Amino acid sequence: LWRLGYCARLLKTNHFRTAASNTSFPAVWMLLAQHSGRIPGLFVVLKKNTFFTMPETVEDKTNPELYLPHPGVRGMTLLNREAFKRTVVVPALKVKKEIVHNVLKSLKQSVLQRPGLKRVVEDPEDESSRFVILDPHKVPEFSLGESEQQVLEQLSVHPEVHQYQLELTYENFKSEEILRAVLPEGQEVTSGFSRVGHIAHLNLRDHQLPYRHLIGQVIMDKNPGITCVVNKTNIINSTYRNFEMEVLAGENNLVTKVKENSISYELDFSKVYWNPRLSTEHDRVVGLLRPGDVLVDVFAGIGPFAIPAARRQCRVLANDLNPDSFRWLLHNCRLNKVHGRVQAFNMDGRDFLRGPVREELSRELPLLKEGQKTAFHIVMNLPALAVEFLDVFRHLLVGEPCSPAALPTVHCYGFSKHSDPARDIQERAEASLGTSLAGRCSTFLVRNVAPNKEMLCLSFQIPADVLYKRPCPDEGKEQTP
Repeated sequence: LWRLGYCARLLKTNHFRTAASNTSFPAVWMLLAQHSGRIPGLFVVLKKNTFFTMPETVEDKTNPELYLPHPGVRGMTLLNREAFKRTVVVPALKVKKEIVHNVLKSLKQSVLQRPGLKRVVEDPEDESSRFVILDPHKVPEFSLGESEQQVLEQLSVHPEVHQYQLELTYENFKSEEILRAVLPEGQEVTSGFSRVGHIAHLNLRDHQLPYRHLIGQVIMDKNPGITCVVNKTNIINSTYRNFEMEVLAGENNLVTKVKENSISYELDFSKVYWNPRLSTEHDRVVGLLRPGDVLVDVFAGIGPFAIPAARRQCRVLANDLNPDSFRWLLHNCRLNKVHGRVQAFNMDGRDFLRGPVREELSRELPLLKEGQKTAFHIVMNLPALAVEFLDVFRHLLVGEPCSPAALPTVHCYGFSKHSDPARDIQERAEASLGTSLAGRCSTFLVRNVAPNKEMLCLSFQIPADVLYKRPCPDEGKEQTP
C-alpha cells in the first residue's frame, strides 16, 4: 500500500505529468514494478505515452533528461563543449559547515553520488552554511521521508529541502550520455573501445561515421592517458593480421607500449596485430607449461605467448610471416631479456612446421624417455586459417613413434558461427588431420567475437598414426635387377 501511494505521488510530479491523462494499467504496473525493485537493470523512458526499455547507461531512472546535455547538441559533428551547458533544479539541504561531514555520513543513501559533481557547495548568502546536494531520485517531490527527517532532527538540522540550481557542463557528462545526445535519436551509441597503450581503437558502424571525429575527441577527453583515437577502416588482413585505420583525434603516433600479465611489449599498432582481449587466454596457455618444456609458436605476432613462456624457463621457437611482427618480436625478446631462449623465424607457417619444427621434433622426440617431464606444445593462434594448417602434421615425421606421453600437444584456434561451435571446430580439425579426435581433445571457449561468432581453442595430442610415417622394410636398400 505504501508503494502504491508513493507511485501515485510520482505520477503527479512534473516528470510524469504527460502520462497523467493516459495512466493505463501497463504504465502504472511498470512504474510500480520499477520502484519496488522488480525490474533490475532497466529504466523506463516516457515518450509519446508509451514505455520503452533499454540498457541502463545513465543514472536517472525517473527522468532520463535530468542529467542529459542541452538538447541543442543533437546532430553536432564538430565538438563544441560550451553547447553542452545546462542548469537543472535539484534538492538540497542547508547545513552548518561544522556538521556537514556528519550529515553526509548519516544520509549517504540520499546524497548525490554522481561522479564529477560536488555534493557540498557554498551558500552564497551565508558563509557559515553549506548546501548538501541530494539525489533527486531518492528525494522525489523535494521532500524527505520520515527516517531521513528523524536523522536530521538528531543532528539539529532543519528538514526543509531547498531547490538548488545546479549547472552541468561538458565535464559533468559521461561519454555515453554525450554521444546519446549528439547522435540521431534511436540510433545505436557505441562508446566502447580497445585500449592499446595510449591508443583507443574503435570499430564504428556506418551510421556513426559522420560523427567519427567528434566521437574520437569525446573518447579522448573522457579517458585519461588516451592521446590517440583510431577507427578500423577495413577487415583484418589474414596474411599479416593487420588492418588499415584512420586517426580520429589526437596525435598521429601509433608506436605504443603495453603491459600484459606483468610483461611489457612495444609495437607499431598500424603494422602488427595486438588484441588486449586475449590477455587471459595468453596467461591460460602459458600456465600449462612447465620449466624445460618446448613451445612452438607458429603465428607468434610480437610474442604474447613466446615471451612469457621463455620467462617461464621454456625453450621457444617463434615464427611470424609479417616482417614487422618479426622485428617487434626480436625487439620485445631483447626488451624482456629472453632473447637467449627464443629462436625467432620469419617464414610461412607451413614452411616453418615442415622445416625448423620438423628438425626439432625429429631430433628431440626420440631422446625422450617414458616418464621424462619435457613436453612439446604447439600454439597456432590464427583463428581465421589455423585449422586448415593442421594437415601439415600428416606424416610430418618418419620412423618409429615416440612414447605416447611425448607426443606434441597442439593448441589450435578457430572461429565458428555454428550452433554447436565446439563440435564444428573439432570436425573441421578431424577433416584436416584425417583422423577422429573423439575422446582425445578438449575445447575451450575463448571469447565471443561478434553476434553468433565464437573464438575457440582446440587442444589435443597429435595421434601417432597421423604424425609418423613408418618406413617400408626395404626402404633404403639397394634394388637388384
